[in-house]
Amino acid sequence: MLELHTLAPSKGARSNRKRLGRGEGSGVGKTCGKGNKGQKARAGASIPAWFEGGQMPLYRRIAKIGFQSHKRQQGINQYRIVDVTVLNAFDDGAVVDAEALKGVGKGPRANRLAGIKIVGNGQVTKKLTVKVQAATAGAKKAIEAAGGIFEAAEK
Repeated sequence: MLELHTLAPSKGARSNRKRLGRGEGSGVGKTCGKGNKGQKARAGASIPAWFEGGQMPLYRRIAKIGFQSHKRQQGINQYRIVDVTVLNAFDDGAVVDAEALKGVGKGPRANRLAGIKIVGNGQVTKKLTVKVQAATAGAKKAIEAAGGIFEAAEK
């Protein structure tokens, strides 16, 4: 019967550790399997992964280009971009602002964004009052062509 005190590993599953430097008969005596001399034969020796044997390494052959700008992103990146055709999802005469756009999954994503910008040259089929931070000229024209009003909201 199999019991905890009778458990043993399978034959050949475990092997004894190598005892280095304990005579030539062991197979790993004298130089302990490290060969004769050289950097890798020394104590504590390890060659870095990026070392290429003395040739000019890849990271030095490739040009140094680019940097990360610490300036705040300007222009279009300040806004959550919303296409003008999204406005057709609202009822006639509705007031479209950040809260209303959030209801259709198009509200501002994070506090770092300055607000919402309506873009595009599509058609708006409903008379709406749009109160967001910015809009392109084409988007304003589309809103006003449908009888709507665009009001620039504060950030």
